[in-house]
Amino acid sequence: MVTQLTQQNYTPSEYLEFEAEAETRHEFINGEIIPMAGATTTHNLITGNIYVALRLALNTQTKPVYMENVRLWIPSPKVFAYPDIMILGDEPVYYGDNQTTVTNPVVIFEVLSDSTRDYDQGRKFNFYRTLETLQEYVLVDQETTAVMIYRRSTNKDWHLNILEDSSEIVQLESVGIELSLTAIYEGIDL
Repeated sequence: MVTQLTQQNYTPSEYLEFEAEAETRHEFINGEIIPMAGATTTHNLITGNIYVALRLALNTQTKPVYMENVRLWIPSPKVFAYPDIMILGDEPVYYGDNQTTVTNPVVIFEVLSDSTRDYDQGRKFNFYRTLETLQEYVLVDQETTAVMIYRRSTNKDWHLNILEDSSEIVQLESVGIELSLTAIYEGIDL
């Protein structure tokens, strides 16, 4: 059993064993176990606002929505990540024998912070783009009113739409719902 990080490279099984006993969350990138930064109260409020708005908008649909503590497996390049929010287009497809890790998101949301901004917009998006099921990647800034929606049009072609006015609406085409920036930033003083 891996109880502390003592080596440089780990297998996915060793990571999952370590993570099951860990007090804080870690991501796994091709053998490396990386601790995750803690969230601010603003990050938490925005994530909660998005989750509630999505659940209400998806009320009659059978599309699961998960937040923060459900893990995502990305087979190539062997990454386990914890997206802030995921919407699945259908029933979950699990990695392994438990219900802690899914493999089939259609939409992923990440709330940007100073410590994760570059990673979420760069390397992490590169990982996410390898998922065949992923159709939309939404980045939400917690410092200013700004939402960036990356939408897949072909396998390698992604289009960016930037919303910066609180009256604008996020169109999630892959699941057929809308989400207002007002709902995303409710209770947040920017």
